[in-house]
Amino acid sequence: MSYKFLSSNIINTEWSALLKLQNFPNSNHIPNFFLLNRVRCCSNNYNNLEMEDLDPTKLIVINDQRSLDRKISAIRNAGPSKLQVIADFDATLTRYWVNGLRGQSSHGLLKQGNPEYDAKRQALFEFYHPLEFSPAIPLEEKTKLMEEWWGKTHGLLIEGGLTYDAIKSSVANSNIAFRDGVAELFELLEKKDVPVLIFSAGLADIIEEVLRQKVHRYFKNIKIVSNQMVFDDSSRLVSFKGKLIHSLNKNEHALDMATPLHDQTGGIDGAVADNASVKQRTNVLLLGDHIGDLGMSDGLNYENRISVGFLNDNIEKNLESYRKAFDIVYLNDRPMWGVVDLAAELCSKFDG
Repeated sequence: MSYKFLSSNIINTEWSALLKLQNFPNSNHIPNFFLLNRVRCCSNNYNNLEMEDLDPTKLIVINDQRSLDRKISAIRNAGPSKLQVIADFDATLTRYWVNGLRGQSSHGLLKQGNPEYDAKRQALFEFYHPLEFSPAIPLEEKTKLMEEWWGKTHGLLIEGGLTYDAIKSSVANSNIAFRDGVAELFELLEKKDVPVLIFSAGLADIIEEVLRQKVHRYFKNIKIVSNQMVFDDSSRLVSFKGKLIHSLNKNEHALDMATPLHDQTGGIDGAVADNASVKQRTNVLLLGDHIGDLGMSDGLNYENRISVGFLNDNIEKNLESYRKAFDIVYLNDRPMWGVVDLAAELCSKFDG
């Protein structure tokens, strides 16, 4: 199916926008699900809108506006004390493109200071990565392959003598960056005491170092659900803590692996919500860049969930499935500002 897109110029933070149409010869052929930033408009108004060149950085797809409005109202009325945010890390909180190049993942940026072992990990990637996305492999078998891949990779990191200094250096020299608006989103949610769970099949210590170097501050409301390293007194990796988290099992069943961010001294600064209290927050704002990320809320008995998907590439091929899966889809590596506005609205009822 070939899609045409709508673009918008956002004119305020109240979710209104001026719609412009691109390449629609007949307004009756415009798909009803192309609604931008909660725009209130009817199909009979389309003929009054002007044409303009497509701006791919301002594309949003909402599948069912009424359903989304109901969820927003329910979550807003329940208040921020019932809300939690669950977010994937790579290509969700971070940008897909950085300085004209494909942004690195938290796992892919790691250089352990030993070329032999870097090459061995790359060889594992080249073998297992195609299997991860193969539709011909049953889920049970694929899960075993992912456990095998992650286990071998972790073994090479230990055997190759990874140090925390190598992590710091890898992050400092990496091509990774957060989407514009991510820091502001974290600040808003911290102010509203809304916990943020960052789920990743990568390495928690690298994610924490990326936050430290790129955001330059600590957030007491953020926890990371990812693979945790254990270092000895000389900052050399000796083991991994807890159960292995891979691409097919990162969900709320792994919540016992959640750890808070540490401050610059390595300590935990301030009170952090315990995992049991997080599970009592039954309204969810979920952010991901793959349909599989919707599984991050598995194991949580939520009442309302708003899912936001970032479709960064291969849009024509994947738009239909993303639109059906997510409540809101942002296209073309869009910034996080729309999510900031949404989070502000969800937390706005009890504002003084």
